[in-house]
Amino acid sequence: MTEPVPTDPAEAARLSLSTAAARNLATTTKSVPQSQEITSRWLLRVLPWVQTAGGVYRVNRRLSYVLGDGLLTFTNTGSDVRVVPGELAELPALRGYSGDALTGLADRFEQREYAQGDVIAESGAPADTVYLVAHGKIGKFGAGEYGDERSLGVLADGEFFGDEVLTETDVTWDYTARALTPATVLVATRDQLAEVVGRDEELSSHLDDYRSRPRPSTNRQGEAEVAISAGHSGEADLPSTFVDYELAPREYELSVAQTVLRIHSRVADLYNEPQNQLEQQLRLTVESLRERQEHELVNNPDFGLLHNVDLRQRIHTHSGPPTPDDLDELLSRRRSTHFLFAHPKAIAAFGRQATAAGIYPATVLFHDQHVPAWRGVPILPLSKIPISDTGRTSIIAVRTGEENQGVIGLNYKGLADEIEPGLSVRFMGISEKAIISYLVTTYYSAAVLVPDALGVLENVEIGR
Repeated sequence: MTEPVPTDPAEAARLSLSTAAARNLATTTKSVPQSQEITSRWLLRVLPWVQTAGGVYRVNRRLSYVLGDGLLTFTNTGSDVRVVPGELAELPALRGYSGDALTGLADRFEQREYAQGDVIAESGAPADTVYLVAHGKIGKFGAGEYGDERSLGVLADGEFFGDEVLTETDVTWDYTARALTPATVLVATRDQLAEVVGRDEELSSHLDDYRSRPRPSTNRQGEAEVAISAGHSGEADLPSTFVDYELAPREYELSVAQTVLRIHSRVADLYNEPQNQLEQQLRLTVESLRERQEHELVNNPDFGLLHNVDLRQRIHTHSGPPTPDDLDELLSRRRSTHFLFAHPKAIAAFGRQATAAGIYPATVLFHDQHVPAWRGVPILPLSKIPISDTGRTSIIAVRTGEENQGVIGLNYKGLADEIEPGLSVRFMGISEKAIISYLVTTYYSAAVLVPDALGVLENVEIGR
């Protein structure tokens, strides 16, 4: 009896066992599960982490603001901006008044956000609102000699307009106010402020007295000279002072990130070699949790870095793209800058601008890696910094450490079933369907100790 002859020419030509068949008997070398979502997470690596007992960190600061400079001072807690009540005495009608009613007036101001190009007040319309410019630039425009529009000046951080409504009625705007950049403005109507004035006899009397006297000069330099000359007695008395503290210091509560990891007991029992299924599932879960933690440290509206930059530490680019001059101005705003954080696309945009100017930024060796730097300050990639639909982003400047009055990370170590500092994995039990559950938890936040520890370069264009 003869063997069957293969009809396939390729099969007839084969003289040995095929590799496809042989692989069924071979051992496969496998990698551990890979994740494409893992980033360098520089922010988590460079922040000094402070143990936060009780889950709350209170930042005590010296009470500090200057009266008589003609500018208002604002405080911001996350995205919430308020004017310091005592600073309302910078308004001409309120100069010299220091009563409790200033707090009531400050409470009447509401925060509004204006986009670039938005009209805030229009020429010829009734003027019944006070505007306090917390952040951004507001242009004042009037009619030119030949019917065209001419600029009447620019208002920026700390300045104000419309304050005449405190003492005058039937006023109209004699100029148009328009946002030149994205702007944060606090507004209060005449009726809202009149409600406070009507309840306080001392404030009402002060405003009546203001109406009856000649208007003071609006020249800031002149006002400063008057204040200095009035306060100089010519006597050599020894000065005395004391250091006052903020009565309501900022408190940062630890935020929590949690997830439940589930794995079937059959998987854990039968498919645990050569890779331990629980270990790999847990490793990838922790990576995702850490990525989320860094995202929150940048973008959380309460404690995120982008939302806790003092208004005086926010600057705009000169021309759109990030230039060496822009980074120089950003660095000059603080006594020391340890790190710059930027989206990778913003770093590339800065490199293009520097190269176009004939400048080649150096690199520094940082954590055994060569990273770009400017003026010796490492520029670290942080992909969690958002990019708008119009291609705009931000560059963050940070000084870190409690000893440097900088930015610190907050966490809590010593949790039950802790597998990493500040991160625990707790067994939750097995369900009736044989699903094993583990609770993965981490607590974290960030605190800015003094305003100049954190700054941001805003409206950075990366598309050109």
